[in-house]
Amino acid sequence: MPNSSRRHFLKTTAAAAGIASAGKLPAVEPPLVPSNSAGKPAPLPGPDEPIRIGIIGPGGMGTAHCHAIMGLNKNAREKVEIVAVADVCKPRLDNAHKVCSEGQPGITVTPYRNYKDLLAREDIHGVLIASPEHWHAQHAADAIHAGKDVYCEKPMTLRLEQAVNLRKIVKDSDRVFTVGTQHITQNKYHAARKLIREGAIGKPVSSQTSYCRNSKDGEWNYYGIDPTVVPGPNLDWAEWCGPAGQAPFDTLVYHRWRRYRHWSTGIIGDLLVHQMTPMLFTLELGWPTRVVAQGEHMIDMDMENHDQVHMAIEFEDKHHMQILGSTCNEYGLEKMIRGYKGNIFLNSGNCVLRPERIWSDEIEEQVVQCEPVSDHDEMRLNWLNCIRTREEPIGNVDLATKVIVGVDLATRSMWGGRAFWFDKDRMWASPA
Repeated sequence: MPNSSRRHFLKTTAAAAGIASAGKLPAVEPPLVPSNSAGKPAPLPGPDEPIRIGIIGPGGMGTAHCHAIMGLNKNAREKVEIVAVADVCKPRLDNAHKVCSEGQPGITVTPYRNYKDLLAREDIHGVLIASPEHWHAQHAADAIHAGKDVYCEKPMTLRLEQAVNLRKIVKDSDRVFTVGTQHITQNKYHAARKLIREGAIGKPVSSQTSYCRNSKDGEWNYYGIDPTVVPGPNLDWAEWCGPAGQAPFDTLVYHRWRRYRHWSTGIIGDLLVHQMTPMLFTLELGWPTRVVAQGEHMIDMDMENHDQVHMAIEFEDKHHMQILGSTCNEYGLEKMIRGYKGNIFLNSGNCVLRPERIWSDEIEEQVVQCEPVSDHDEMRLNWLNCIRTREEPIGNVDLATKVIVGVDLATRSMWGGRAFWFDKDRMWASPA
């Protein structure tokens, strides 16, 4: 985007959203779901009956989910059918419809421009949400109230207030809800969790992790621009904006929305959640209490969101976690958990325990060999299995909400230049 165009877009969207003082995030409406809108859940699938899935937002990641779910069925890992897709963009919808129809001979796949028409179907068991971040909360809330089990792409929501509202909606329902992240099903984290539970490293006192990569073209600029996608028959732009408020159309914003503050939490919500989530799971941490973060524009000066982030989270367990995110250098921090008696290293595919020097005569170094898994598929399979069993999925709503506390407060801290506190009793954030 030319600098003049970018400045104009940011100026107009900021005015429309009411962006004010430093640290105050752009206004986003919380999910508005009438209490009387709850739909009738589809009957649970029988042992020999396929789980029927609808997908909202079959763009890049959404279409990848389509291929993967069809693969689970073809490889007899789960009986599942994609029976509906919904998107405000006609070319994307047409492509997803073609992919799912050709990949499932004999299965009728219905395309919808309005996701509420998909949710109105009583034969659908679960809905996978792969829409942009600013729609996650509303799509998930509406799906739950329509009686559907939900797989929501990360991050769970764009803002903390949305996460708090959605968490209540999930807990007040009997629906299976999970947030998809890439690494939480990796065996090394489960091995580390077991070691910590057994007291192998003593009290965990701190941890560190990162997600770093590089791109010659600038982060997210690798998403192609389709010049035919403009407001009109090919795109319902007003619906795409939805809960985030209306803004002038910009093709770069539509195709590369993660680069913009109003529509995305940037590398924190896109990348760092993949590291935060398994660490919180492994350590079985309580709620974050204080978050501070710094963000910089090091290389990609045209991107509004930061291309390098340093953040630190304090938890009610007195645990401290450091996280680095960068899209201008691919080398990050050693993934590790520090304990009083030993340390766990997680950079490789295995779980490595090394004792502290003063405990080396009592504790032996050990390497827990961990079988590699397709972590994306394992997340999908966990959700599908929970649809059948009604068990709580691994990426449950409490874990996902704790992650959003970190994401949201780090975002506020970066833009506001100060730390933020979180009150778990009030489920509220305030500046330190």
